[in-house]
Amino acid sequence: MKINDAFKHVEEYVIKTRRELHQLAEPSDQEVKTFAYILEEIKQIGFSFEVVEEFTVVARLETNKPGNVIALRADIDGLPIKENENNLKRNRTCISNSDTASHLCGHDAHAAMLLASMRVLKEIQDDLVGTYYFCFEQGEELGRKKGATAILNYLEDKRIDTVWAIHVYNKLESGKICVDAGPRMAGAAGAMVKVIGKGGHGSRPDLSNNPTFVAANILVNLGGVFINKINANETVTCGITTLNGGGTPNVFSDEATIAGSFRFFDVNEGKKAVDLFKSVSEHTAAMYDCYVEFDEKTKVLGRPVVTNKECSEFAKQVLPEFIGGENISPCDKWYASESFSGYTLSYPSVFAFLGINNPEDGTGAEHHSEFFDIDESVLMLGVKATVGYATSYARKSKEDKVNVGS
Repeated sequence: MKINDAFKHVEEYVIKTRRELHQLAEPSDQEVKTFAYILEEIKQIGFSFEVVEEFTVVARLETNKPGNVIALRADIDGLPIKENENNLKRNRTCISNSDTASHLCGHDAHAAMLLASMRVLKEIQDDLVGTYYFCFEQGEELGRKKGATAILNYLEDKRIDTVWAIHVYNKLESGKICVDAGPRMAGAAGAMVKVIGKGGHGSRPDLSNNPTFVAANILVNLGGVFINKINANETVTCGITTLNGGGTPNVFSDEATIAGSFRFFDVNEGKKAVDLFKSVSEHTAAMYDCYVEFDEKTKVLGRPVVTNKECSEFAKQVLPEFIGGENISPCDKWYASESFSGYTLSYPSVFAFLGINNPEDGTGAEHHSEFFDIDESVLMLGVKATVGYATSYARKSKEDKVNVGS
């Protein structure tokens, strides 16, 4: 009964907090007001904390009772995009105070749910065992992982037994949570190359080495190579988003550029995609007496997010007590990438998807879309799942210790 009362006490708080964080939206590594807000909330809750990076903080709850060590993580940054005042159906409940930044991925919800979970755990602290770390990570959207690296360095000697995180997801029905095992979000690799040729007058291609023509042929050849070389049992998406060359109709430029990314769920196939991209670029350029220079980001930049099998099974076993078994649902993999991959590589982890797709409420637009919005009615489901997994795992027998990668 005590935990149920604690949940009731944060029902209004989690929505209020999400709305206030939404209004404060700031781009990655610029989370000045957002960080100050979160730090003040941590102080009010009463947990000790350590600032591990400019806008990244880890709070701690030590029960002084034997038990497992749990880390809970939320990201806090917004996107440099102006949001529409409407979602897919109605006016937004709240809108960013900034014309240049907004929470169009759901990180405001992630931070609000973690703060609410901290309040619940504080209220029932006397009944808890183990140790809990609450990690608020800056800059997730950048992919540079400054915040994630700082947190992982801090946790390195803390003997973490499991890590939990939730990401709201537009492809999953509102009121459902997915804690399936295996790859949940894709790894990412950069694909950026400069093609260097010889400029000249547009009337005499024979006297020039046209890099724009070469760049176009690189893309054509890349498509054929992917079909024949990438493992047919694995999916690697080829997301070339820009091809830039020239600027004047009657002038051949000296350079052209290609940029994009590959997404994958198998690291070896991701590395293969990068190698194929380099090989095709080099050989195609050589055919036309051009050459290429690769950007330093033309490599595997991030690994897939992989939920541990045993942790997934444990979550499915204990969560029905907190959220009802009918709310646990399977869900397809997500092709976007996430810095939580670093946590899943280091510790037995769960990366849960929380459904926010509610057609009647207008929530369900693509992440990073100007119409993206969340269904606030599911926030308490996320809080209950977070608290349920954490408190249950804290009491998990050490004899049943889970191995990374299982």
